[in-house]
Amino acid sequence: MTLPLRPARRPRPTRRERVGRVVLVLVGAVLAFLLGIAFAETLDERPAPGGVVTNVRTLTPMPQEAPTRTVTVTVTTG
Repeated sequence: MTLPLRPARRPRPTRRERVGRVVLVLVGAVLAFLLGIAFAETLDERPAPGGVVTNVRTLTPMPQEAPTRTVTVTVTTG
């Protein structure tokens, strides 16, 4: 008759490991909080929709010279 094997117990984490894990979680929470604040500030600072601005400029044509030669193209359809 064989006995079922029990999974091996993990050793209890040391005090140093527990403190390290707590510090890591706290740093992650602070970073998530700061990222949320930055995102909210970005949403508050965006411009209000509907502000349409139209710019009108008058363009002056550039001077042109007379062509040196002209070409005539004739197309016939069958």
